[in-house]
Formats: sequence, structure tokens, C-alpha cells
Amino acid sequence: MAFNIYLCGVGGQGIGLLAAALAQAAARSGLEVRSCDTHGLAQRGGVVSSHIRLGADALTPLVPEGGADLVLALERLEALRGAAQYLKKGGKVIYYDTAYQPVSVRSGAAQYPSGEEVAKQVGAMGGEVSVVAVADIRDPRMQNSALLGRLAALQTIPGLGAETIEEVLKEIVPPAALEENLRIFRSV
Repeated sequence: MAFNIYLCGVGGQGIGLLAAALAQAAARSGLEVRSCDTHGLAQRGGVVSSHIRLGADALTPLVPEGGADLVLALERLEALRGAAQYLKKGGKVIYYDTAYQPVSVRSGAAQYPSGEEVAKQVGAMGGEVSVVAVADIRDPRMQNSALLGRLAALQTIPGLGAETIEEVLKEIVPPAALEENLRIFRSV
């Protein structure tokens, strides 16, 4: 059976690196990987998402709606949106607790969800939530390392260990940011 992962965030947060690290680590662990990225309005702070499907049963790269075992999000509202569309009953949501408020919220036309609201709504969908927040991240693009660290600590993906994810991070993270990313990855 395939293990389906839907990743989402806002343009500029590092979804591309997060998806690449996860897909490469899964492949290195011997898992069959199918993946694709959708960038949307990434350069304008729009939604960015990636789909990763693991296992021999994954014949296409797109996670079916309501079929994600795991939703990984780099932003609270996108975690809720991703869960509403993709999370299957019994699935998990791991998100970084940061907020990029859309125009509708800034203009007062909509409310931004609290962490409690996200947990309540995901729970009503039959899912579990794990929230990640690291106080001393100097570059928001390093939040993806925090998500990977939590994912590894929870042993969320069968057959994928922390050591393999760390190996891949050492290969793909720019040298100037590597030590800080590894510190964040290991601390969560």
C-alpha cells in the first residue's frame, strides 16, 4: 500500500528543499518514490505544494484528495487547508506554527485560525496534529529542517530514519547554512 504525503506552504518558505530532501531520503532508504511539485504563485507569496507517494502501489505522483497519510505544512492556515483537502481519516498533520496572513484576513473579511482551531478541525477529520516551533531560527527557510526533525523523531514514515534524512541534508543544504540546519533538525 502507498504512503501518501502532501506538503504545502507559502512561496519562499522552502517547500522545494523540504520535498527534495524527503523524496531523496525515501529513495535512499529503498522506498519507491513518485513525486511532483506545484508552484502556483510562489514568487508572490502564493500557495506552494508538493506531492510524494511512497511504495510500489503508487503508480502516479499526485496524492488523491482525502488520501494523504501525512500533511506537512510550513504555515498554520496551509496546514488546515491541506488537511481539509488531502488528509485521510487516521492521518497525521505536522506543521510549523507560523502565520502568513492572506489579504482576506488582513482586510477583516476572514479570520485566521488559531492553533487550537487547527487541532480541533483536524481532530474532527479523524487526524492527529503535531505542531513545531523553534524560538531561535534566524532564517525562516530553516523551518523545513525543523519539520524534518519532528517527522524523524516521530518515526512517521515507515522505513525512513533520521540518519538518512540527515545524510541528504548534508548533501543538498548550502554549506553556509548547513550547521544551523542540522542543529535545528536535531533539536526538535
